[in-house]
Amino acid sequence: MALLVFFTMGIAIWHFAVFVPDHFWQGIVGAFAGAVLGAVIFGMIVQKLSGRGLGDTDLTTALIAVVGSLIGMAIVYLIGSRSEEQSA
Repeated sequence: MALLVFFTMGIAIWHFAVFVPDHFWQGIVGAFAGAVLGAVIFGMIVQKLSGRGLGDTDLTTALIAVVGSLIGMAIVYLIGSRSEEQSA
């Protein structure tokens, strides 16, 4: 269940990418990939380090996914803005 929470929270946070200038690597699709993969990967790491299984969910599971998706989108945004600077 936690994997489903990570995935859906990543999608939910991705919707806020429209408020940021489009400097994401590969555009809005890259922002989607960064949000979902960041939420899932970061969420799984924190879930395993805390000693809980992927079936255990609570409110902190959703909050962990928010942080992971923001980290993932930030990485994709930095890659995109650097590639724009290099091509200009």
